[in-house]
Amino acid sequence: QVQLVESGGRLVQAGGSLTLSCVPSKGTFRMYFVAWFRRVPGKDREFVAAINWSDDKTYYGESMEGRSTISKDAAPNSVSLQLSRLKPEDTAVYYCAVGGVSSFIDSYPYWGQGTQVTVSS
Repeated sequence: QVQLVESGGRLVQAGGSLTLSCVPSKGTFRMYFVAWFRRVPGKDREFVAAINWSDDKTYYGESMEGRSTISKDAAPNSVSLQLSRLKPEDTAVYYCAVGGVSSFIDSYPYWGQGTQVTVSS
């Protein structure tokens, strides 16, 4: 059982940057994929990025490729998602998920509550 806590979401101007963090309040990331998804208002959840905790290999979705970077933090058992050159259409709730495989959303059994990112024009 893994419980996740996301943080870092806020209001930011278009073109700006921010960093989201995901930590497990219970459990660990070891031997798991850790991924970020987002839900844009009116749309289904979509894949943003994932990292394989075992080999550090990263995967990116098309929606934010080139504008997002997923990484392990210096703090143990923590994952960050750096977002840059943000656009108003990036406004969404961003979710951290663990235990699945790469971009396959239905493979992830553990989800955080989400953190709101709002990009103003």
